[in-house]
Amino acid sequence: MMAVPSMKAGCDLPDHAPHILVVDDDRRVRELLARFLYEQGFRVTAAANVPEARTKAQCFVFDALVLDVMMPGESGFDYAREVRQTSRVPILMLTARSNPNDRVMGLEIGADDYLPKPFEPRELILRLSNIIKRRTEPGASRGGETVTFGPFSYRIDRGELRRDDETIRITEREREILSILASAAGANVERETLAGNGGFAAERSIDVQINRLRRKTEVDPANPLFLQTVRGVGYRLAVD
Repeated sequence: MMAVPSMKAGCDLPDHAPHILVVDDDRRVRELLARFLYEQGFRVTAAANVPEARTKAQCFVFDALVLDVMMPGESGFDYAREVRQTSRVPILMLTARSNPNDRVMGLEIGADDYLPKPFEPRELILRLSNIIKRRTEPGASRGGETVTFGPFSYRIDRGELRRDDETIRITEREREILSILASAAGANVERETLAGNGGFAAERSIDVQINRLRRKTEVDPANPLFLQTVRGVGYRLAVD
């Protein structure tokens, strides 16, 4: 098991400091993440692989998981899928992949966000703080349940949008955005969280995708009842 020397000084962190499990087979990345998170006020436990992560999870209750996707043996997807069977702990996936299909797979499994390597450490903190906040806010969704808004229902784990008995076709990007909004279940979601990564990162693209979703879910897209704009923040999904 890996030990990070700087973690020994963790007694100066408050008891309520969020406790993060970092799982990455790259020792350098693992140590850098652990040190940076600690400096930002998080308690950190690190694991080099999924079996080690399981052992750590038997000893501690974590406030969020940071999982590398590509690891020898069991992948981060495998572990995220296993965790989601019993827990709604926030999960942030890390990967060198940039394929949008991988991002969608992670979200469908139940991951809360997806960040490709290399990444800006400040963005990691922002995304991690956001998913922890969303999970702890009153009314946050409790996992792979169905979220309803008006005549529509959205199955988070399947990425399936329905109007009564009719399945509504949505694109992968629309599914990704709707999964994030549905997981927040009425809470405000910042534009940075919805922006994603790579080619999707431009905030202008978020407005385009939201408008497309509104055309599929709103009677009057210009005056939305469900996909609401939160001025100066981002968007929210007004669930029943």
